[in-house]
Amino acid sequence: MELRLPRGLLDPRLGGAGFRADADGLVSLSIAFEAGRITAISPLPAQAVAASLPLALTPLIEPHAHLDKAFSAAAFPNREGTMAAAFAANQREYAQRSFEQVAERAERALERAWRNGVRAIRSHIDSVGAGAEPSWEALLAARERWRERLELQLVALAPMGHWLTAEGQSLARRVAAGQGLLGGVIGPPYGQGAARRSADREALLALLDLAERHGCGVDLHVDEADSCPGEGVAMVAQLVLEQRRAVAITCSHASSMALLPQRNCDRLADRLAAANIAVVALPTTNFWLLGRRPGRTPWRRPLAPIRSLQQAGVRLAIGGDNVQDPWYPGGDFDPIELLRWSAPLCQLVPWQRLGLAPFSTAAAAVLELAWDGVVRLGAPADLVLLGAGSWGELLARPPQRRVLRQGVWLPPPEAEKPSPLLPPHG
Repeated sequence: MELRLPRGLLDPRLGGAGFRADADGLVSLSIAFEAGRITAISPLPAQAVAASLPLALTPLIEPHAHLDKAFSAAAFPNREGTMAAAFAANQREYAQRSFEQVAERAERALERAWRNGVRAIRSHIDSVGAGAEPSWEALLAARERWRERLELQLVALAPMGHWLTAEGQSLARRVAAGQGLLGGVIGPPYGQGAARRSADREALLALLDLAERHGCGVDLHVDEADSCPGEGVAMVAQLVLEQRRAVAITCSHASSMALLPQRNCDRLADRLAAANIAVVALPTTNFWLLGRRPGRTPWRRPLAPIRSLQQAGVRLAIGGDNVQDPWYPGGDFDPIELLRWSAPLCQLVPWQRLGLAPFSTAAAAVLELAWDGVVRLGAPADLVLLGAGSWGELLARPPQRRVLRQGVWLPPPEAEKPSPLLPPHG
């Protein structure tokens, strides 16, 4: 198979063996595979016409999703597009949630992600209240069904104070038994002030105790806000540096951190790196919900400060977050579309290593996956071939794609049927 691969996804040990990247960071090469593994990687001769080769990626990562509530926007819409209305609609949906609903949502989401070129998903699950049990039962069953195709990590999303209770301790034991992670929400907009910070700190200490005792990772929703810049992230970093716990910690969102003055932002990024805390930036949901002012177009767009975090050495991934639910009405578990959107929204340059890594190698590091997504001898024969020969073509229009899994092409989706909303041709 002949293709063009970003040099950041090619084994760096092959750099001196005739593999030359062009100005767009793409290497023209030939790959052979057998029994689901790559058996040969060869550079193409200089006379090969690179423009006629497809751009290829290894399957990408979704580091932050909510499978339990995906596709619920039609029944529980958020017409206002605000955080408060999203929370209210989510609570109504959660009170009526059933095993069958979550199972159907999860199957639809995993099927779409699989065919779109996703190989791993970390999903947060609402874990306290009426909808908790059916959500966990359905997603644990889905994880088992998909085990041989797609890695699914599950995070218990609970109010922070819950981890201080006997019920919270019981939940932690059950989550650990299911090889899940512990999570919660810290920082504005869910309360602020000295009393809230003190309560969050006490609850976070309890959460870290439980995570360390049971061998769980931690993934927190932190500072999903456009106020009190970086308050929650700073508290987490300070506590972790004081405690030096042997727990893998991720701060998802970290949105308001970017509103800090540059020097303060860079200092906080350095503290996150020193604490070995990973960050997941979530541009689509953050840009949809945050910074809204009645009758005004927002001029401040809170989003994790991707460049500052990368320059500090923080492991940083970019995720899609909500899909067609009260928090965000769009999305479709499509990592290529997320990459295309993120290029202008986050001013990421995909032909540079740090522009692509948040969707691939860095995201794999955040989720601690066994394969980093780099093409090397013996690596999985997993590729996403795109109907684009360059980054410009990829950004210009949504590309067609073919997905290779363990050396076998996935069948293409069924041909599109004519929409009943449109008049017939002719």
